[in-house]
Amino acid sequence: MLVTVEVITIVLVAIATALALAHALEWPGKLRLPKEQYLAIQAIYYPGFTIGGVAEPLSLLFTAALLVLMPRGTPAFWMTVGALIGLLAMHATYWILTHPVNNFWLKDTQLAKTSGRFFAVGTVRAKSVPESEDWTALRDRWERSHVVRAAFGFVSLVMLATAIAL
Repeated sequence: MLVTVEVITIVLVAIATALALAHALEWPGKLRLPKEQYLAIQAIYYPGFTIGGVAEPLSLLFTAALLVLMPRGTPAFWMTVGALIGLLAMHATYWILTHPVNNFWLKDTQLAKTSGRFFAVGTVRAKSVPESEDWTALRDRWERSHVVRAAFGFVSLVMLATAIAL
C-alpha cells in the first residue's frame, strides 16, 4: 500500500507543479502582448487548467496520507513534512494572489459547469480586485504568483522524491 500511495502522490504533485510551471514559462512571451490580446487569452485556460487543477488538492491529501504512513522521526518523514508545507504554500498562494485576479479576468466570461462552480468558490467574482486597478499590475500579480507557485511545487516535488528514495 505504501508504494501505491508514493506513486500516486508523486504523480499528483508532478501534475500540480507542471500546471504552475506551464504558466510561469509563458510569462516572458505574454509580457509582449498588448492589453486586448492578453485579456483575450486569459480565458483560454479554462476549463483545461481547472480540470487539471484537481491534482493540487489531491496532492495535498495524498501527501498527508503518505506522511501518516511514513515512520516518524526519519529523514523521509521530515522531507515529506517539508513537501507538505511547500504544497500548502503553493495552494495558499493560489487562493490569496491568483484566484482573485482569475475572477477579475473572467468576470465577463460564461464558464462551463465545472469551471463556473470552481470560480464561485472563495470569493465573489471580481469583487476582491478593484475595477480601477491597472491591468499591468493585475497581469504582473497573476504571472508572478505562478512563478512562486511553480517554485513551491518544484521544491515539494524534489523533497517528496527524496523522501521516497530514502
